[in-house]
Amino acid sequence: MTADIFHAGLGWPVALTLIGMSFLGSFITVAFGIGGGAVMLAVFATLLPAPAIIPVHGLVQLGSNVGRAALTFRHLHREIVAVFAIGALLGVALGGLFVVQLDAAWIQIGVGLFILWSILMKPPAFLKRSAGLTGVISSFLTMFFGATGPFVATFVKSLSLDRMSHTATHATLMTIQHALKTIAFGFLGFAFSIWAGFVALLIASGLLGTIVGRRMLIRGDDKRFRFTLNLILALLALRLVYAGGSALAAGG
Repeated sequence: MTADIFHAGLGWPVALTLIGMSFLGSFITVAFGIGGGAVMLAVFATLLPAPAIIPVHGLVQLGSNVGRAALTFRHLHREIVAVFAIGALLGVALGGLFVVQLDAAWIQIGVGLFILWSILMKPPAFLKRSAGLTGVISSFLTMFFGATGPFVATFVKSLSLDRMSHTATHATLMTIQHALKTIAFGFLGFAFSIWAGFVALLIASGLLGTIVGRRMLIRGDDKRFRFTLNLILALLALRLVYAGGSALAAGG
């Protein structure tokens, strides 16, 4: 029974796989700038029960981004934080009105399609114009699909900040978004207490991945890495769409 606290009833093989992916996801994000959150989401969506995918992923990402934000806080571009937070609060509140009505199969399909979209398309240009609008749209979508970091990164990139300020600002905005999402899912009745021990292990593993990623300067072929990463994500996403579609067909 005690062990269940740390693997949330998933069993240790699945739990250890997810703990390893938390390390790898944080490592990828720090070493390459982006991509770790999407990798984690795709694997979570394959191995976790569908209703737990978005809230558990959000809580783990909250812990990961808090660490990055704390390490770089003095470089934060503070002027846009309050406006983004107001937009994020509105987006999360609106998303919370609809997310509880989604069938688990639709969540799988939605996450799969969203990952494919993030690979093939770029976030719309209008997200560069307003911190508040970025907060509303990305936070609304994160209630359904989770990994909206690229949306927020597009806005932060438009500010033309130096590398440290970009990292600090993006991490802080994502911390706000994931914190609000976690609070919203708590109000919506998600039992975070069941997952607390397991999530703590995931966050600790992610923190270790962040530390290792910062200390290892990767000078490889970025184009080859991006291609391989996108290929893996696409295969995982297609599997999610197929699994969700099969469940709907069986139910129909």
